[in-house]
Amino acid sequence: MIKFVQNKTSEMIYAVPTKKGLGIEIWGTRDDLEYLYEIISKFWNNESFYHIKGYEDKNKLISSFSYEIRKASYGSRLTKDHSHYSIEEIPYVGLKISWPHIVFSIVALKYNMRMVDTNKGDIAMFLHLEYWIELAMENYDSAGTKKLLPYLNGAVNAGNEYLYLFMRHINASFFEMNGGKNSYRKLADLMRVSIYSSEEYYDLLIFLQSEAKKYNCNIEDLELINDDKIYEIEW
Repeated sequence: MIKFVQNKTSEMIYAVPTKKGLGIEIWGTRDDLEYLYEIISKFWNNESFYHIKGYEDKNKLISSFSYEIRKASYGSRLTKDHSHYSIEEIPYVGLKISWPHIVFSIVALKYNMRMVDTNKGDIAMFLHLEYWIELAMENYDSAGTKKLLPYLNGAVNAGNEYLYLFMRHINASFFEMNGGKNSYRKLADLMRVSIYSSEEYYDLLIFLQSEAKKYNCNIEDLELINDDKIYEIEW
């Protein structure tokens, strides 16, 4: 006998740029974000891959994104009575995430997708999310987006064993610029540090190696200490 099950989709998830251009707001119903969280959960924190060097680093990166989605689904981040595209009163919940954080999260997720079985629903969700990220970029500033899109589409060295620390470094430098279109247009230059074999890539790697030696630990055990004041600005 043929059985039918509920078709769980997430067509209502969308993204808009934040006011000051520091990143995006991802919005959806509670069910939408729970579904997104469920899919992302497949691609990190799998004990079968802990022996792969760099896997736990990507866990840190993806888990920070996943955590925000989970908190947002509870209504603990952003809330609206309706979406940006409808006046129909349906509760929407959302979260804010910076450009570096969302780009690196997508890069890490796509890299980890190669390790586990995926279905068309998983792939459709990632394509849907990428579409809205790119649209939010374009809607904020097309000039900056032209330079930034390559990093969403393969320029970042996804195999970097210290991807999380590289993201934190770029993110802190980006926030120090205080937002706005000028900062957004300079982000692609900051992102050069993520390109394998670039001078910036090796400079940061050498710095991390020296810091690890100074504190007698592994690079992956380092934690970037930011001045929290740089994050106390309008998104």
